[in-house]
Amino acid sequence: MDNQPLIQPNLSHEKKATSMLDLLAIKAWFMPHRILLIVITLGSIAGLVNNLSWYWIPEYQDAILEGLWRTLILLVTSFITGFLIAIPIGLVQVTGPSFLAKLALSFCTLIRGTPLLLQIWLLYYGVGSIFPEIDWLRESFLWPYLTDAWPYAFIALTLSVAAYEGEIMRGAFAGVPKGELEAAKAFGMPPFKILSRIWLPRAIQRTLPVIGGEVILQLKATPLVATITLIDTYAVFSKIRQETYIVYEPLLLMTGIYLSLAGIIALLFHYLEKRNGAR
Repeated sequence: MDNQPLIQPNLSHEKKATSMLDLLAIKAWFMPHRILLIVITLGSIAGLVNNLSWYWIPEYQDAILEGLWRTLILLVTSFITGFLIAIPIGLVQVTGPSFLAKLALSFCTLIRGTPLLLQIWLLYYGVGSIFPEIDWLRESFLWPYLTDAWPYAFIALTLSVAAYEGEIMRGAFAGVPKGELEAAKAFGMPPFKILSRIWLPRAIQRTLPVIGGEVILQLKATPLVATITLIDTYAVFSKIRQETYIVYEPLLLMTGIYLSLAGIIALLFHYLEKRNGAR
């Protein structure tokens, strides 16, 4: 007698159910109140385009694109680097040893408990003011980098991500079911393989919705670097307002840029959540 499963899943029914859900999601967009909101939004955008002054855009478009590029590079590099630091910070708080766990907790508490703007200023105006007093540094290849605002902004944003994501990863590591880890040990998997193949992927899977929100928060924190002379998107539009004496149009365009970036990030992480079954 062949070994046949007592209950076989009906794939055709599952596909039909999925297609029905997709159809309902599409129909939801065509509900009367949503159509009205879309019409109002498109009408408002058309009114802004026709009635406000946008003559300055061609003159500043290169500066806007350059500032946007700096914002994106700073966002991506600082978040990826900070998240890589956050993984051991979160892990050590779960696994120990005790002195490293306390050190990681103290770091997270310090960074999360002080304003990001203060941290940026302490690095740039505080630590940065010490380097000119060191003679050999002024003669070294490091001097051009130490006099630039970029490294200080990058370090401050990276440390901020590391602290916040470190606490999130701590909860994620602790939330992975112990049965999965014990099963891996029973199969004879070494600790590093358990971490890389089971524990870390499951922890990241559980935190995907939160990580998406943290990336958007990091995007909204990047304008703070303009206070230390780094020319990002916000700094470019501030310059436009000062030189043209136009107030609302630059602010509206800058708002549209940040909203668009936040929307793209949200859609990207929504796709990752659906693909990886984050829960």
